[in-house]
Amino acid sequence: MSAAKPTVTPMMAQYLEIKGNYPEALLFYRMGDFYEMFFDDAVAASEALDIALTKRGKHDGEDIAMCGVPHHAAENYLLTLIRKGFRVAVCEQLESPEEAKKRGYKSVVRRDVVRLVTPGTLTEDSLLEARRNNFLAAYIEIRDVAGLAWLDMSTGDFRVMELSRVRLGPELARLSPSEIVFADAQFNELAPLAEEQGVAVSELGKASFDSEGAQKRLCTFFEVETLDAFGQFSRAEVSALGAVLDYLEITQKGKLPLLAAPVREVAGRVMQIDAATRRNLELTRSMQGARAGSLLGAIDRTLTAQGARLLERRVSSPSCDVAEISARLDAVSVGLADTGFLADTRDSLRHVPDMERALSRLGLERGGPRDLASIRNGLGKAGDIGSNMAKLELPTLLREAGQKLLGHDALVDLLDAALVAEPPLFARDGGFVAAGYDEELDASRALRDEGRGVIAKMQADYAADTGIAALKIKHNNVLGYFIEVTATHAEKMLGAPLNERFKHRQTTANQVRFTTPELNEMETRILNAGGRATEIELRIFGELRGAILAEQEAVFAATGALAEIDLALGLASIAREEDWARPSVDMSHALEISQGRHPVVEQALRRQGSTSFVPNDCVLAEDDQLWLLTGPNMAGKSTFLRQNALIAVLAQMGSYVPAVAARVGIVSQLFSRVGASDDLARGRSTFMVEMVETAAILNQADERALVILDEIGRGTATYDGLSIAWATLEHLHESNHCRALFATHYHEMTQLSDKLERCSNATVMVKEWEGDIIFLHEVRKGVADRSYGVQVAKLAGLPESVIARARVVLDALEKGEREGSAKAVIDDLPLFSATPAPAPVKAKESEVEGALADVFPDELTPREALAVLYELKAKMAK
Repeated sequence: MSAAKPTVTPMMAQYLEIKGNYPEALLFYRMGDFYEMFFDDAVAASEALDIALTKRGKHDGEDIAMCGVPHHAAENYLLTLIRKGFRVAVCEQLESPEEAKKRGYKSVVRRDVVRLVTPGTLTEDSLLEARRNNFLAAYIEIRDVAGLAWLDMSTGDFRVMELSRVRLGPELARLSPSEIVFADAQFNELAPLAEEQGVAVSELGKASFDSEGAQKRLCTFFEVETLDAFGQFSRAEVSALGAVLDYLEITQKGKLPLLAAPVREVAGRVMQIDAATRRNLELTRSMQGARAGSLLGAIDRTLTAQGARLLERRVSSPSCDVAEISARLDAVSVGLADTGFLADTRDSLRHVPDMERALSRLGLERGGPRDLASIRNGLGKAGDIGSNMAKLELPTLLREAGQKLLGHDALVDLLDAALVAEPPLFARDGGFVAAGYDEELDASRALRDEGRGVIAKMQADYAADTGIAALKIKHNNVLGYFIEVTATHAEKMLGAPLNERFKHRQTTANQVRFTTPELNEMETRILNAGGRATEIELRIFGELRGAILAEQEAVFAATGALAEIDLALGLASIAREEDWARPSVDMSHALEISQGRHPVVEQALRRQGSTSFVPNDCVLAEDDQLWLLTGPNMAGKSTFLRQNALIAVLAQMGSYVPAVAARVGIVSQLFSRVGASDDLARGRSTFMVEMVETAAILNQADERALVILDEIGRGTATYDGLSIAWATLEHLHESNHCRALFATHYHEMTQLSDKLERCSNATVMVKEWEGDIIFLHEVRKGVADRSYGVQVAKLAGLPESVIARARVVLDALEKGEREGSAKAVIDDLPLFSATPAPAPVKAKESEVEGALADVFPDELTPREALAVLYELKAKMAK
């Protein structure tokens, strides 16, 4: 007889069917108050979340692995899983167990996936960084043209641009999307490029990128006949936009967010900065990956989440439009000129909530009463700020922003009348509608609340009638209201005459539960009143949500205006704190900086209580576009290079700059190759990384580019390195015709200033004192006489024997080079001796030094200290 086939329970059959539709995601399967996972999902989740792995029944003769998380704490677990690279399909119960039983006693509660959670589709505050955008991108190539679209689902910002494949890497570095979608035909080829930059990748079928289907999808979503109202888009751009929208439909199960109309970005409108340069200059993240220590961290004085996100976008994408830059600088200047306006407005901005993300959650039906309150409070503060701004003479950018803050009084009044001051998190909890807003709600609440008092009175009456002081009236979802006494008092309740009034309901280990007709009647009245109050509040929530969504465009405009004001005044605040100057930005090829400083290093020195930052000039003019910088390590060459690049970034993003004065001719491209390390994952040595980055610069830099290069060629043999550095400098001068700061230890290259007409030498000054060097950190025109490498090695703490030997070898090599016999000199050098160098002969102690040895300053009174000083002076006179 054959063995019986293992049976699958109806619930597990449902689970397996749903899981089959989402093989690549962890399935959060809702069961009562928990999300449960089974089979391989449970094993992976338990390890990732560090939670217990258990088992539930069997399947095909094997134990079914299981783990679960409470639904009320699911967001914290989701965040951990998303950060560890998982996608999560959230499967909810679509009916109650009671509704399921109506279809049959053994019917399984109907369930389905309501949302696929991926890195680019997050909206919850707990899953997002408040001060950063969370972009979802899509990329498609159609013949020789490519389109890149991106949106922040949590704010509604939706943009697109046309580009070539070579620009994909730099644009991903600029946007830092959390997730990017590729067409399945191009996925394997393009996915590694995105993953290199830490971007999660997903694929969609060809149909999602079809330009005709994408256009219809976009027109339907935005309720327009044609996309012409939004601008002229290429086929590739429409395809990318449509793919983003299709991915949202797939992951959100038809509940699409509120999106602003798509904006087309034009290549060349912003400064192009590749990934290596962003990393080297630490624009938005330090080398350690933290915000602290970056340019963004150093200059952020914004007070709102939307303002902080705008600041990061500006730092990542400095403008190349002189008029736009000038308008932003005008806005910053107002805050500096009118300190009263600066202080009052910033004080109001401190209380502005994140309306962008609140509005997005309401649009997705994931919002709660606190999101309604965020819109109320934000628009209320916006009205106050706008009213104050209307009284002032302001530049165009601030004047237009101020106008967008006005006109929301009706919506604010509605929300103010309807909501309590501090609403609960969830609408289902009730209690967020203000008293007096709805008569029927007030009546239901009164009955509900009166019922609670009646229950308390009934408990007191029952306790008096029975003589059982410990009698309690309690409530649960199964029995409703019931009377509970301990087992020792149960006999009294069950005996005559009490048994005619109190009806037995349930017996537990230590208690016995009863009810009465009047208690049942009161329960019905209370439950009806409480349920009716909840129904009314949910209806009002829907009405308020609808009122906000009806004004979504105006609310979006107000949030954007608040961000612009916050950013301008934040930049004014740091300019005042740090004594920054307004730059002059024009279409010249100049980079003229007077007494420039590194904004991050200067703040770090101040925090450490170290010496103040030494400012320096940098003057790159039409006839002097390339500086060859020499000087020892630790002298500040790299800092000088970076600070000038950062000043250009600050100027073109519309900020004042850390300098006495600055003139910046528009920089179209910024390239930095400062420092390098191995790329072991791709099999690249330090030198190979250096050469790849240098090649990218030489192949792409145009005449408006600014290039900063540090120690080109140092990763290989001396003459190889020198020849590469030499040829690189000539190429920058003769072919790229760009502005450049080129730091090197190859002193032979200083001769090039005589041959290249737009090249000059500069050096970082040091002072030598008794065999040691003192770094002055001053950059001047001229040439360093040597590198001072041995002196720097001594400062680093190399053993004295090594330092002494290095001096001997250095002297011999320099002599040999002068005499043309370096090899012979090397051959004549004796072998290194590991014997410690003899200790220096200590000079005979003077009479003054002997007297000082016996002095303990902490033990002296002022009079005694003065006497000691006179005594020492007398000894010196002998």
